[in-house]
Amino acid sequence: MRNQSRYDFSQAKVLVTGGTSGIGAAIAGAYRAAGAEVTITGTRASASDYEVDLSGYHYAELDIESPEQIAALAASLEGLDILVNNAGLALPSLGLDEYDPEVFQRAVNMHLVGAYRLSRGCRDLLAASELEGGASIVGIASMSSYFGIGIVPGYGAAKTGLLGMTRALAVEWGKLGIRVNAVAAGLTASRMTAATFENPEWAQPTLARTPLGRLGEPEDIAGAVLFLSSAQAGWITGQTLPIDGGFTVSG
Repeated sequence: MRNQSRYDFSQAKVLVTGGTSGIGAAIAGAYRAAGAEVTITGTRASASDYEVDLSGYHYAELDIESPEQIAALAASLEGLDILVNNAGLALPSLGLDEYDPEVFQRAVNMHLVGAYRLSRGCRDLLAASELEGGASIVGIASMSSYFGIGIVPGYGAAKTGLLGMTRALAVEWGKLGIRVNAVAAGLTASRMTAATFENPEWAQPTLARTPLGRLGEPEDIAGAVLFLSSAQAGWITGQTLPIDGGFTVSG
């Protein structure tokens, strides 16, 4: 059994966008296990519309492409200590071509502009946080933040932009007591990556380049997110931590 570090987030209010499956669900579950009050978002009307049990969370419907829904969500929160910007998907998984300018724009709006809008909408709540180590925003970046991946030009551009946004917000909002960091997830099991995992032509080259010899699990990402938002990381801001089994340092 993998060793599990223990964190105490019993006083924390946490929002995880896209928290109904995959990486987002693992992050939300880890915060809940650490005692936090966790709100998750999804695209369906209610938590009961999902096949999994979401009864341990507050649930909010959110289309991350909708400025109106983003503003309404931020306005509905009574307090917030930690925001995890996770919502989104690679549009080719829906059969869409990100080289189409309209689809490219959707990808950037979803993964970068939407994350900024929600961060900006939650800024004052985060600034009022009394969480030990300070309030945190954690973005979910990607290997496409560093490398060109031909099938996802829009997604890759947005995830690259997320690193720049992380640095800028860290500089500007540090004086408000808000830390802003990101994790760059390697190829990790999720609904979005299921087809890649099942196709050896896609998965095997990544696995062959990964020094630790395996692909990622959602819990690998969750542990890093909890660390970055914990008091132990209270002097870390503006940084992006690759969680990739060593892929980015392997030739």
